[in-house]
Amino acid sequence: MRKPKDKAKVETGVQVVERWVLAPLRDHTFFSIAELNQAMKPLLDEVNHRPMKHLAASRYELFVELDQPVLAPLPTQPYEYAHWQKARVHIDYHVAYAKHFYSVPYTLAGKEVTIRATEKTVEIFYGYQRQASHRRDNTPGRFSTLYEHMPSAHQAVSDWSPTRFLRWAEEIGPQTTQLVGAVLEKRRHPQQAYRSCLGILGLAKGYTNQRLEAACGRGLAADIDTYKGIHNILKNNLDQIQAEKATEVSLPTHDNIRGQTYYQ
Repeated sequence: MRKPKDKAKVETGVQVVERWVLAPLRDHTFFSIAELNQAMKPLLDEVNHRPMKHLAASRYELFVELDQPVLAPLPTQPYEYAHWQKARVHIDYHVAYAKHFYSVPYTLAGKEVTIRATEKTVEIFYGYQRQASHRRDNTPGRFSTLYEHMPSAHQAVSDWSPTRFLRWAEEIGPQTTQLVGAVLEKRRHPQQAYRSCLGILGLAKGYTNQRLEAACGRGLAADIDTYKGIHNILKNNLDQIQAEKATEVSLPTHDNIRGQTYYQ
């Protein structure tokens, strides 16, 4: 078991300050930290310049002789809190942090990186080298993409491409193809839609191609083209309800009800 060696020295130093600096000020009332510091300064100077008999020197003299020569300069920038976390780069060469997506060089797709996030910036490191730096954006679901991170010919360097997603969608049906095409067209860069396309097309594994096709048709009719929206349609079995029956409204027959032909 380890035992502290300098604990007594530290406690003695605290006792010296309490006796020679704080005690003389105990009956004074201060209304600000600046006022208190101003009153403490001459008392601290007196303590620091007072010779210590067992060392034959004052605290200030020992500081100038031993400590001051090895002091490093203070940081030029104030301390900034940073949050670190691990993440894996998606096929669209973006990583997610706080529900926002930040780009990295496309060659890092599929690899694990480290994210350093501060109040104003988000940095991504791989192999202890910084690979990307972005201004932090707290808008959920949006993308921060740097042009230099994009490949010059995406299809030539990746197995994933808009054409591949559309072909995959065609195997399910025309409604799915139309919805996936709309998702790809909504993004400024098609690669930003890959995450959503993968999620939507992957729903066929749990719900079958037929149900996904019906859900996409229902989503197109309601202007829903997100993974969450299509998933909700499937989860609530709305894809199994015919559109005509869903919108059909039966009105009771009564002399005071004019009917749909009244205004024609």
